Amino acid sequence: MNSREGVSDGRTRIEPNDSLLPGLIDDVALNCLAWVSRSDYASLSCINKRYNKLIKSGYLYGLRKHLGLVEHWVYLVCDPRGWEAFDTVKKKWMALPKIPCDECFNHADKESLAVGSELLVFGRELMDFAIWKYSLIFHGWVKCQGMNRPRCLFGSGSLGSIAIVAGGSDKSGHVLKSAELYDSSSGRWEQLPNMHTPRRLCSGFFLDGKFYVIGGMSGPAVSLTCGEEYNLETRSWRKIEDMYPFVNGAAQAPPLVAVVDNQLFAVEHLTNMVKKYNKVKNAWDELGRLPVRADSSNGWGLAFKACGKHLLVVGGQRGPEGEAVVLNSWCPASGVKNGTLDWQVLAVKEHVGVFVYNCAVMGC
Repeated sequence: MNSREGVSDGRTRIEPNDSLLPGLIDDVALNCLAWVSRSDYASLSCINKRYNKLIKSGYLYGLRKHLGLVEHWVYLVCDPRGWEAFDTVKKKWMALPKIPCDECFNHADKESLAVGSELLVFGRELMDFAIWKYSLIFHGWVKCQGMNRPRCLFGSGSLGSIAIVAGGSDKSGHVLKSAELYDSSSGRWEQLPNMHTPRRLCSGFFLDGKFYVIGGMSGPAVSLTCGEEYNLETRSWRKIEDMYPFVNGAAQAPPLVAVVDNQLFAVEHLTNMVKKYNKVKNAWDELGRLPVRADSSNGWGLAFKACGKHLLVVGGQRGPEGEAVVLNSWCPASGVKNGTLDWQVLAVKEHVGVFVYNCAVMGC
């Protein structure tokens, strides 16, 4: 970018005679600003109108992506006060604005997904399913365009600016085998080919550039051990027998899975064990125990997520100071030592109960 040309992302233009950082040409100044922690963007936007325009344009997020700069924030709901974000770099908690939804959506069960620089929250309003999205750029909630086939209890995963949801139940309770792709750059949903098997209470993830769905149930008493792989290039599904042998019951949570460094990990919540998927053998290797119990509530109320190079477990605990939610992290690259995983406490959020209702990790 040439300093004489100014800076533009199609909506915002920074004029060349009004330098961002005195003594530096604009391309150098912008590269410097891209390295600023995004938790400081709100302060930057208050410096002057030009900084305010720059932050609201979203240009720095695109530049950060180009430079390979990523900060991971954890978004979660643990109590009725609403969503909070935790900056894993600065170890800082921030409250998000309230979702301007109706009371039905506010109190109903919800699902969440981070894609690009958006947090999507799926739930049910009085008359139908609804999706609200929080934009990091605009720091506010807006109603998201609905799916072609609205659903709940689906499997989902994101890769960069896209996400895929598959399976679930419609508002009449029918189990679905349909799938859809969401593009955060356009805000639109695209219908994908159907899976081979309908399933609900399943989990989804991206691995090796492909999307997978595992676990779940196809009926009230029919648990699934097979998985399905969707190839984005051929637009086709492939069924994988016995990919997830830890059978779900109707009262159990969807599979707790996470992908770190293109390796798939899962929690067998009946034994509180972390396992790693062997892609070649289509089998699971036992690694070590969780830092919290998952068996006491059939896997509900616990989050198991990828957070950069780390696995993140978010769960509640009761202690002398009362109830709290603890964020524990472990780096798989560090290995397993004497049959144990070296979990480190990343953060503690006190006085919020012990149940994690929703959790999503966003890296941008």
